[in-house]
Amino acid sequence: MKLSDFDYDLPKSFIAQDPVTPRDSSKMMVFDTSTGKVEHKVFRDVLDYLGSNDVLVANRSKVIKARIIFSNNGKFFEIFLLKKVGEKTYECIVKPGKKFQVGSDFMMTDGSRAFVVDIKDDGVRIIKFDTKDDPEELGRAPFPPYIDHSSSTMEDYQTVYAKEKGSVASPTAGLHFTDELVAKLRDKGVMFEKVLLHIGLGTFQPVKTENILDHKMHTEFYELENSSAVNLNKALSDDKRIIAVGTTSVRVLESSFKDGKLIPASGETDIFIYPGYEWKVVDALMTNFHLPKSTLIMLVASFLEHKGVENGTKRVLELYEEAKAKMYRFYSFGDSMFIY
Repeated sequence: MKLSDFDYDLPKSFIAQDPVTPRDSSKMMVFDTSTGKVEHKVFRDVLDYLGSNDVLVANRSKVIKARIIFSNNGKFFEIFLLKKVGEKTYECIVKPGKKFQVGSDFMMTDGSRAFVVDIKDDGVRIIKFDTKDDPEELGRAPFPPYIDHSSSTMEDYQTVYAKEKGSVASPTAGLHFTDELVAKLRDKGVMFEKVLLHIGLGTFQPVKTENILDHKMHTEFYELENSSAVNLNKALSDDKRIIAVGTTSVRVLESSFKDGKLIPASGETDIFIYPGYEWKVVDALMTNFHLPKSTLIMLVASFLEHKGVENGTKRVLELYEEAKAKMYRFYSFGDSMFIY
């Protein structure tokens, strides 16, 4: 499989800069893989597709203020927190890289200091902060680079069920839910289970190798609690439909399935799902419209093939073209797709 197989053209006008209000009024493309039927709805219409035989599995991770920007002698610097690795110590991406050498010492806007203590083989810096408070409070919302003129807040970039801080990008498939919609789904008998995956480089790092099998996924912390594993295994035995809210929830479920059941665990996962992968748990998928040549669009293509769609790579690109024709909004603050 070639990286270019997952490429498509997207004019910048399709990239959502802010979410719609209310959240559940976003568009939703519904794709029935058993019939090939495509419908165009709004997200709150998901009530018509879910019921008491369904379990929604969502990522409860909360986004941190990962982007720290400051100036020294009239020059701007950026430290992007990736993962906490010690007391006020983080793996970070930095700009400009040549200024962040081992031993470098930076004074930030509030008087706090940042020290480069190591550089990993992939260029990621290990930075220790000398701050009174949590270094994450020095930063701002880590919107992706393609969101470059947004009026949104950090709260807009969190799901309504976000709980544990640790992600440096939002699990965006869940941004469409409102508290009211969740309550209505529960009233219909839909089960909700929360898993945890702290989003880092593994999710959003671009693929740079033409042969996608040469791409190395970075690890990300995940957790499946015992109570959720028990509930999900019971749902599987009762033949309930397991619906992953987003690719990160997929990665937790598929990483946790061993010997015919879900095993409670916490640790690091570098699972890479692309066409040919043998799916184990997920029956349906809620997801947004992803970047060209990303591991996320590869996962969606793989899921389509798992559901019996011939040539999932070609089909997902066709669905994206239909979305463009219907003026869907793409990427993090964009619209939704429900595949079942």
